[in-house]
Amino acid sequence: MTSSYSADQIQVLEGLEPVRKRPGMYIGSTGPRGLHHLVYEVVDNSIDEALAGYCTHVEVDLNADGSVTVTDNGRGIPTDIHPQTGKSALETVLTVLHAGGKFGGGGYKVSGGLHGVGVSVVNALSESIEVTVWRDKKVHVQRYERGIPINELQTKPHKDNRTGTSVTFKPDAQIFTTVTEFDYITLAGRLRELAYLNAGVKITFTDNRLELLKSDQPKVESYEYKGGIREYVEYINRDKQPLHEEIIFVQGERHNVQVEVALQWCTDAYSDNILGFANNIRTVDGGTHLEGLKAVLTRSLNSIARKRNKLKDNDSNLSGEHVREGLTAVISVKVPEPEFEGQTKTKLGNTEVRGIVDSLVGEILNEYLEFHPNVADSVLDKAIQAFKAAEAARHARELVRRKSVLESSPLPGKLADCSSRDPEESEIYLVEGDSAGGSAKQGRDRRFQAILPLRGKILNIEKTDDAKIYKNNEIQSLITAIGLGVKGEEFDSSQLRYHRVVIMTDADVDGAHIRTLLLTFFYRYQKALIEQGYVYIACPPLYKLERGRNHYYCYSDRELQQQIAQFPANANYNIQRFKGLGEMMPQQLWDTTMNPETRMMKQVEIEDAAEADRIFTILMGDRVAPRREFIETYGSKLDLAELDI
Repeated sequence: MTSSYSADQIQVLEGLEPVRKRPGMYIGSTGPRGLHHLVYEVVDNSIDEALAGYCTHVEVDLNADGSVTVTDNGRGIPTDIHPQTGKSALETVLTVLHAGGKFGGGGYKVSGGLHGVGVSVVNALSESIEVTVWRDKKVHVQRYERGIPINELQTKPHKDNRTGTSVTFKPDAQIFTTVTEFDYITLAGRLRELAYLNAGVKITFTDNRLELLKSDQPKVESYEYKGGIREYVEYINRDKQPLHEEIIFVQGERHNVQVEVALQWCTDAYSDNILGFANNIRTVDGGTHLEGLKAVLTRSLNSIARKRNKLKDNDSNLSGEHVREGLTAVISVKVPEPEFEGQTKTKLGNTEVRGIVDSLVGEILNEYLEFHPNVADSVLDKAIQAFKAAEAARHARELVRRKSVLESSPLPGKLADCSSRDPEESEIYLVEGDSAGGSAKQGRDRRFQAILPLRGKILNIEKTDDAKIYKNNEIQSLITAIGLGVKGEEFDSSQLRYHRVVIMTDADVDGAHIRTLLLTFFYRYQKALIEQGYVYIACPPLYKLERGRNHYYCYSDRELQQQIAQFPANANYNIQRFKGLGEMMPQQLWDTTMNPETRMMKQVEIEDAAEADRIFTILMGDRVAPRREFIETYGSKLDLAELDI
């Protein structure tokens, strides 16, 4: 019998229903990222008050019961009756999607909240939420559960003239099924970033989850940076060797677009690190503000190079990547009517911003470099050196290309390729050594899995210049096998030969080292590969536990102990510890690590780009002192029993 399809089957989702039905559409996911997004939505509202000039202090508290409280001293959400809805403005903002003061109406000049779905989405996805507003010598309180108001707005007189808003919400475990516990480090990273981007705003972050902290005192951190993004660049570069002490700072406003840029070049870095923000939102995928900055840097430095005779008349211009070598920059623009590409707001689309950034930065940068010729000279010398190194690297690359006997097949000989030609379904395993490579080649599904064995430890590219990189055989194999193109050029995902690059190394110290070297290579050679989620880490089992005819694979010591604890007290069992992948039979390797049905893989993500950059510099860079300091700081937290010496 066919079911009828009539008007009854058409659902109209009213109020906040669509948010609970499809939460991913509003907050990205219902995993850890979406959970933390709830806090950002509420904090962003307080920061918008700060941008409007009314708020100076934001407090964020993680409470013992799993809820979060965000309090600010802004104007407070309006509480008078809204003409369209007949409810208080507070209830309207919390229960109606696309209701807010960010759509033009004179409430805010600039804001990061754009769609007006912020706090109403938090309301919809919270088990309970309580909002307190102080304004006009009164205090207003209202409580909601899963988006529905539990009571009317309660209003009492308040003795002093305090203003502001406090929101306490507890995420709904029905929606966030995997995790409802907030991660302190993730939130601290974003709150610190917001404090850098909004000079003078104080953010206090308190963790009251004493059981989790295993302490009797809450953990409190305060972020307040009078220097704004200048201090941000200082923070990113604190373990690098700056080329010039003073950070170049540009600030200006044109056509209501505010632009702030902080620049500093470093001698011991071979790639650039540019962080872009639009209305406090990090634009991971770039946008017009970054295009404008890159264009003006290249143009200004080339014209000064000609003026100072660093480039002769017949020399070609320095390219953007050479000018930006070793540069750390933060650009923050505040745009009244931002156009973001996509709901997740990771690329700025306003075309007018490009020209505004270009002209504002151009004027101040040219003036600065005219008055500080020594800074101009050292930056240009570094750029020219980069240009020469790139030329040497290009010659090395061309030599390598010419050396390959079969011009039509420049793929490395060690690569066992897959038969599929569709990169979307293909994956490549990077394995250490030929013995593991042998097992992997026999165990794989050759339709879509390729294997590239790597010999020994690859080059640490944090410490080497480009010419050496291209002469190194292992790295040459990696670049050609994956289809990475040339370092510094725009990443083109259509050239990738595989959409899953899986690092599969042994579970020992050397394996961990090779994994770190490979991650350093991807991060520095083609960062977009990690940012766009193409890099994975395979998780081979550590133990095989056999009892009678049954066997279990365990991926950690804890899992092994849990499994043993389930056996009767007098049970006979046998434990095999896999020292390397080469010890596993091809079938075992397929079952545990390579079969898409049963395997476990970790996708490599970058939550905090500045912190990732700093950690790579400390752990993989030239300077020993910061690395020693890092080990001294965190060494005490290591479990020495697990240290493999």
